[in-house]
Amino acid sequence: MRRVIRSLAALVLLTAATLVGAGTASTAAADSCYTWNRTLSEGSSGEDVRQLQIRVSGYPAYGEVLALDGSYGPATRAAVTRFQQAYGLAADGVAGPNTFNRIYALQSPDCSPAHFSFAELNRCNTTWAGGAVSAATARQNALVSMWKLEALRKALGDRPITVSSGFRSVACNNAAGGAANSRHLYGDGVDLTGTPSFCTLAQRARYHGFNEILGPGYPGHNDHTHVAHRSSRFWSAPTCGI
Repeated sequence: MRRVIRSLAALVLLTAATLVGAGTASTAAADSCYTWNRTLSEGSSGEDVRQLQIRVSGYPAYGEVLALDGSYGPATRAAVTRFQQAYGLAADGVAGPNTFNRIYALQSPDCSPAHFSFAELNRCNTTWAGGAVSAATARQNALVSMWKLEALRKALGDRPITVSSGFRSVACNNAAGGAANSRHLYGDGVDLTGTPSFCTLAQRARYHGFNEILGPGYPGHNDHTHVAHRSSRFWSAPTCGI
């Protein structure tokens, strides 16, 4: 009888250990770029919230721009929900292991998203210097733009998007004939070419956090679509109905 009891006890312990192991299997793994160590929800605040906001900055409401302020408010919850919906996750607006694991799968060790790179966003120089802001700020601005582009790409059915121009120093901007106040000088301006059509890119970009969208019909933009961040909205692509 004692042997039976000991055997049953051992079985219970083994079952419990298996269940614990099954529970930890859904825990987000450490990442070489950035690791989240807690579940985030409305009311949370801190650097981990701001890092999440960067990754979901391409999922605001139409015409909106998500603030990267480290405060998990209703807008961040809504953006997280749209991100979760885009990737087939339980869409509850709470960022937990499944959401973080999806982000980890998307980002590279340098924190850029899967389908865009810092080299692609800067064909001017290797230092990010010489623009209208510090090199560090220009590079950070480009990172945010890349995550918005990743969301745009996803919304277009994972169709590749070609970047023809990104960050420019003053010298590079002058050589390209860019405007004196071009957003390229700040690191967040990006010119898009290739497929899908320029109008499709401009129209869809309205849903992905870009305050500046210029495209066909706007002077000098018939051969590309330009997206960027700025303090106030300026969209103009008359040929596309924008």
